[in-house]
Amino acid sequence: MKRLQIAVIGYNEDKSDEKTNKIAYQVGTEIAKADAILISGGLGGVMENACKGAKDHGGLTVGIIPQEEVYFANKFCDVVIATGIGYARDFIVATSADGIIAVGGGVGTLIELCVGYMLKKILVTIPSSGGTAKNYGGRYLDDRKRVFIQTSQSASSAVKVILDYFGSKQ
Repeated sequence: MKRLQIAVIGYNEDKSDEKTNKIAYQVGTEIAKADAILISGGLGGVMENACKGAKDHGGLTVGIIPQEEVYFANKFCDVVIATGIGYARDFIVATSADGIIAVGGGVGTLIELCVGYMLKKILVTIPSSGGTAKNYGGRYLDDRKRVFIQTSQSASSAVKVILDYFGSKQ
């Protein structure tokens, strides 16, 4: 079976704080320990800290950035996909992942969560990180009930939810 690709979505550097950065780092660490590939939007805040956590533990990271030039990506991205399509890159981040973990986040995170929801991806939020993760975890996004957005209290349990989901699919 191919390696799982897990997206970490959340606050950019303008809204991310010490708490969300720490949680993101822990999520990245757990993804690397699971030998999964970390997918992110490749910029700062949650994305950078998740990538750093993965890199510090031997993981592989992919940053899908909105700009046209690769140098905009954070320094912890092994592979940079410079889309040049602005916020539309949120669709690529969500579509490229097998599962998605939200840490905090605003409207960009919500877009990625909605794309994952429409595609019936496994979605997990860490509500203690605030923002989109807090507001949308533990529910369906609409009355179609495509996929229940699960919640986890820690980075390790969030990654475990995704691993367990795919373990049962084998």
